[in-house]
Amino acid sequence: MKILFTGASSFTGYWFVKSLAQAGHDLVCTLTGPIDDYKDIRRQRIEQLKPLCRLVPNAAFGTDAFLKIIREDGPWGLLCHHGAHVTDYKNPEFDAVRALQVTTLNLRAILSTPGVIGGVVLTGSVFENDEGAGNEPLRAFSPYGLSKGLTWQMFRFHCGQLQLPLGKFVIPNPFGPFEEPRFTAYLMRNWAEGKTAEVKTPAYLRDNIHVDLLAATYSQFATRVATAKDALMKINPSGYIEKQGEFANRVAREVKSRLGWACELKLARQEDFSEPLERVNTDAVAPMFPAWKESSAWDDFAGFYGSARR
Repeated sequence: MKILFTGASSFTGYWFVKSLAQAGHDLVCTLTGPIDDYKDIRRQRIEQLKPLCRLVPNAAFGTDAFLKIIREDGPWGLLCHHGAHVTDYKNPEFDAVRALQVTTLNLRAILSTPGVIGGVVLTGSVFENDEGAGNEPLRAFSPYGLSKGLTWQMFRFHCGQLQLPLGKFVIPNPFGPFEEPRFTAYLMRNWAEGKTAEVKTPAYLRDNIHVDLLAATYSQFATRVATAKDALMKINPSGYIEKQGEFANRVAREVKSRLGWACELKLARQEDFSEPLERVNTDAVAPMFPAWKESSAWDDFAGFYGSARR
């Protein structure tokens, strides 16, 4: 089917587009700015995307350029809205209302043209309010998490009124090749330099998942939404549910066995408990994909960072 996809330059966005393209779908991926504005790891992902889809720069969600694509290049089997307003998202002063406005700009106009959009897949986060499982109440981790929850409610309202199938795909902690400099990328950077990696929050119970498995789940879920009739769906894909210290040791074992690096770890005495102690997703997805091999995913993970070291 023909899919209009936002947020393709992100870590998970790149992998979702790759999985959808491999499934045979025709993808048009909008970018918020010109291609030359994308630097570093995002630019690497953009280059990887070029053979997989048609990239349309300067077409942020809800703008006139985006609306033109909706109306002139459709009809669309799905609108996959993975893009989000993430500028300075870790700042406690992050403006959740402004993020909601950016992420839902002209939403009614986008969705209401008859026969143009067959369904919607919206990306959520386990860190938003009322998602996953863990310490009650399931509050948002941050103003950014709050903005994600508000965005879901806006889409739910308008899709419900317009009787459009809507699916929510809730992301936990993905990891893998082309990741931002987050947890596992931090571990690998230190180990590649022969340093000891310190885990400052080893007591947090989190849900880490191989990004290729997450992407396979996304592609399958998108197909389900596209074939639904006036339906509301949700999936919370889950991977390794364990404390962050235990997960770091898991990564160390897998990488050491493949690359021969020392992979030394220091688990700090955790003092920061500003986030909920436990928050995880609830749908184990590996059994859904018997052809997916965990060992191969670790091979690809180690190989990506091993080749970057050389």
